[in-house]
Amino acid sequence: MSLAPVAIASAIAMTLGGTAPVAATPAKRLMQPSTDRAAQAPSAAKPAAVRASQKAPSTYTVASGDTVSGLAERFGLKTRTILSLNGLDWSSLIFPGQVLVLRTAAPKPAAPAPAPQAPAPGAVRTHTVVAGDTVSGIAAAAGLRTQQVLDANGLTWSSMIFPGQKLRLSGAAATTAAAAPAAPAAPAVTPVAQAAPLKVHTVLAGDTISDIAASVGQSIQAILDANKLDWSSYIVPGQKIIIPSPPSPEAARAAVKAGRIAELSDSMRTNAATIVAVGRQLGVSDQGIVVALAAAAQESGLENVDHGDRDSLGLFQQRPSTGWGTKAQVRDPLRATKAFYGGAGNPNHGRTRGLLDIAGWERMSVTQAAQAVQISAYPDAYAKWEPSARAWLALLG
Repeated sequence: MSLAPVAIASAIAMTLGGTAPVAATPAKRLMQPSTDRAAQAPSAAKPAAVRASQKAPSTYTVASGDTVSGLAERFGLKTRTILSLNGLDWSSLIFPGQVLVLRTAAPKPAAPAPAPQAPAPGAVRTHTVVAGDTVSGIAAAAGLRTQQVLDANGLTWSSMIFPGQKLRLSGAAATTAAAAPAAPAAPAVTPVAQAAPLKVHTVLAGDTISDIAASVGQSIQAILDANKLDWSSYIVPGQKIIIPSPPSPEAARAAVKAGRIAELSDSMRTNAATIVAVGRQLGVSDQGIVVALAAAAQESGLENVDHGDRDSLGLFQQRPSTGWGTKAQVRDPLRATKAFYGGAGNPNHGRTRGLLDIAGWERMSVTQAAQAVQISAYPDAYAKWEPSARAWLALLG
């Protein structure tokens, strides 16, 4: 009997709350001359010294227009330091209202480690993440399994945690407590998943979990959770795989309220609704609409921006110089969305390739399919938007 290993998605899921995102300024732009008032003073060295003299606070709440490089300059820090402290990279987005760590205080030994003390029934235990923490380390210290901590916080095995983040430690019995072995206190459900399965898939030779997930328009983690598998599990021909039901609007709203997925501002909602409506009009599957939502979220934060890398513009950061249309056309959300989907409705027929023009896109993961259209320098960046994209689709219909 042949074994088919689970395909491990190389995704970094980052749960971001807030409204319209602001791109972390790419490295190649960091040396551009400043256009602020301080930069126009007669001596460039003096204003820089004034900015650097501002003592960096431990944390900073992002305001509209902020960039990581701008904050680094203001507080006399290195851009890479801020990125590292917050688990960001050069392609990450920051949002108004997001709290960034700018410096670490001297590590405080085990303040939130009430492991020996059994909490009262219904009490909520939490742990505040400090630099160097890992989910597995936190789980071990609390006497829990890593999966229990992930489930309690709506995280996956590819999620990142950040200094200052609060993790729930309640909701599952500690491994050291001698409870009845098979008394799963309501098996942990992913933030946007439903309990009742829609159907069952029988594994065929060559199947992988990623293939199955893509074919039914579900995330890999949702399939793993529904079948009590993890990223190291193997599946075999003949095995029955439960396909969970897609997110409901109620579950999606709950996930937004809990801060597990990105909340849509009015302008983001309008653009997301356009992507959904065009997809429905063209007969695109839910999986394809999720790909488009995730792509637009990564490229522009679902905002119809008038700037981007080189001549990139609009929701999908399409480039007039590579045939996607004129400047006005690529900033038309309706036309840009049709161009992203491609196929028979492609307004750039013969010039650009959309999702429906890519053979086998249905068997790709969300991030692979988005990358096939966008050809980004950061091919794995779309994965973190998949949970939000699925919830947005559930909300918008």
